[in-house]
Amino acid sequence: MEIVNTLGRRKTSVARVYLSKGTGKVIVNNKDYKVAFPVAVLQSKIEQPFALTNTAGQYDVKINVFGGGINGQAEAIRLGIARALVEIAAENKPLLKAEGLMTRDPRMVERKKPGQPKARKKFQFSKR
Repeated sequence: MEIVNTLGRRKTSVARVYLSKGTGKVIVNNKDYKVAFPVAVLQSKIEQPFALTNTAGQYDVKINVFGGGINGQAEAIRLGIARALVEIAAENKPLLKAEGLMTRDPRMVERKKPGQPKARKKFQFSKR
């Protein structure tokens, strides 16, 4: 098996995921993922595709991620890993799709409009 290259996105985060046969090492931006994402919830998000497909410890993952915050980055990584697992074995797709891991979350920050302080907020109205 060669190295499988996929892309995951969430908000403004972009994760490039390189999956290859190995021992289960996950490297994010040349650091262990537990160092890059010290919060247990984010670590579990990254591990979720492997747990659902029973492939934990079978693949080495090298990830380059940039943009956004740590939550958006973790979810971008999760999508990239899920796409890579489907590329390796198509039978993984129904499992991952049922948990919503194959869907790119389209929600983005709404732009600020001119004549307003924020996207939806308006300046205080004065009648007199």
